[in-house]
Formats: sequence, C-alpha cells, structure tokens
Amino acid sequence: MNATDPTLAGRALRVAVLSAAHVHAASYVRLLEARADVEVVLADPDGFGDVPAKRTVATIDEAWTAFDGEAPDAVVVCSDNAGHKALVLEAARRGIHVLCEKPLATTVEDAEAMVTACTEAGVVLMTAFPVHFAPQVEALRQAVGNGSLGEIIALAGANNGKLPAGREWFTDPEAAGGGALVDHVVHIAEILDSLFGEPETVHAVVNGVLYGHTNDGDAETGGLVTLRYANGLIATIDCSWSQPAEAPTWGGLKLHVAGTGGQLAIDAFSQRVEGPGQWHSFGLNLDSLLLEAFLEAVRSGEGQEPSGAVGARTVRVVNAAQESVRTGAPVALCEPQ
Repeated sequence: MNATDPTLAGRALRVAVLSAAHVHAASYVRLLEARADVEVVLADPDGFGDVPAKRTVATIDEAWTAFDGEAPDAVVVCSDNAGHKALVLEAARRGIHVLCEKPLATTVEDAEAMVTACTEAGVVLMTAFPVHFAPQVEALRQAVGNGSLGEIIALAGANNGKLPAGREWFTDPEAAGGGALVDHVVHIAEILDSLFGEPETVHAVVNGVLYGHTNDGDAETGGLVTLRYANGLIATIDCSWSQPAEAPTWGGLKLHVAGTGGQLAIDAFSQRVEGPGQWHSFGLNLDSLLLEAFLEAVRSGEGQEPSGAVGARTVRVVNAAQESVRTGAPVALCEPQ
C-alpha cells in the first residue's frame, strides 16, 4: 500500500464538489461538511441554488483555486452525465483526485479516456456507486464467492426509482446519454461485474410509456436488460422510473439469485421503518461509506473499488444495451469462450 501523501499530513483535505446538477450533490456536501478533516466548497455553475452549502462559488474555474488560492486535493463530479469527461480530464491535468458520479460517461470512448488520463496523471479515479458498500451486497458477494449457493444459474435484479425532480437534464438524451436505461442499469451492472466479470452478450428492450413520453427522441422511462455470461448464466436488470412521485421512498434495488445449492434475495435498502405515506431509513449511510473510501484513497494515493475502470465497464454494458435497442438483437461484448 502506498504511504500517506506527506503533503496532506496534519491538515484537512480540500474537496470541491463540482456542480449541483446531480441529485446526490446535496448528500455529498452535507456529509463532507460534517467532517472535521475536510474543507468543502460547492461550485454551482448552473445556478440551481437548492443545495445547502456553507461555501458556494458560481463557476468551475473558481473551484480550482477556492482554498485561499490553493487547489483542491480532490473533487466530486456531480455535473450532468455529458459534462463528466471535461471535468475529470481537467482534474487529472491539475493532479487532483476524482470521485465521479455514475454513469462515468455517456460513451465507452469517453469513459476509457477518463480512466487513461487519471492513470497517466497518477491520480485516483473512483465511480460513485454507493450500493457497492451495502452490507446486503457484500453478503451476496460472500455467498457467491464461498460457493454456499452452489453454481449460480439465474439472477434477476431491479433498480426502480422516481423520475428525478427538479433536474430536467435526466430526461434529455444529449445531457444524460439516455433515460432510465442509463440511470438505473449501472448500479446492478457494477454488482454483477464484481461477481461474474464481463458478460458475453447484452440484449435490451425499452419503452417510454410513463409520464407521457414516447421513444421518438425522448428518454426511455423503463427497460429490461438481459446479460448472458460465458458459463451460461443469464441475468436480468429491470430498470425504470416507475416509482410514483407520491411514493414514500425514492425507489430501491433488489436482487434475487438462484443457485444449485440455494437461493438468496437481497434488498439493498431494507434498513427502514415503513409507515403510512413515509419510510424512514436507519443504519449505515451508503453515501458516507463511499466518501470514506474515497477520502482514504486520496490520503493514501491508492485507488479503491468502485474504480474508474469498473465505471467504464458498466458504461460498456449500457452502450451495448442501447445498441441492442436500436438493432433489436443481442450485442456481443467479448468473444465466446
């Protein structure tokens, strides 16, 4: 393991949150500001104005020197998806560590360019997959890894949520790279990557029946993605913005795994108290665990999972799913073994 960066010893880490465009920006700012070992600035170039922060600057340029003229040690990229590449490449050029919201990019080419730039600059690049840290997901990884479920023969996953409110770019295919397929496939794709590696083929179907959308240029609001692996395993991902606005929670992520030795079903957000019209979560804060891992990586200079590389692989799955929608046929990701 790399030694702790001596330039960071004995002082708070300087972290800039670049953009308030993503719905997770508010959580990241709140959690970072609560830490005694971090100084935080939020850049809000789009003028959303709805993310509480002790210190906000109006432009990205200001964020690069926002700490008494000094650069941040790390940035959290929370722009719209199409804006990720430019911000990550600039951070890498300046030698600044990066945590980037998911999806890492809107194209495989952009994602790979971001990974390469950060590797060559010697800076950490992590992808913001908080569910990676859910104890339920870790229990699944252990059960698959230790063979207690036998040979895995089927897996069904669902990541369904509300249509993000107040952030219209989520339904703009140019800014987001797509719709629900982009927003709600990558979390499960990252989990599957940690369990089984890369699939051989990807097949997808989508629709736009929710919220009055059509598929004539608008973002898809629901879809089903089927992944086939070299060993014959078939996994499905149900992705949608199907949670109604009045639902008591934003949505959820569930997986059901069947093996020759047993079955395991997990709900990544099961730590909650349910009541009429409202749910209250308790227990571990997954955003906090993600930030803790990132800050540890910044201090050590050694990357951690979920890395930029896995972020790029999940973009490959999403782009293959989009191609499958266009062609109506499965898309190969790797050569059959």
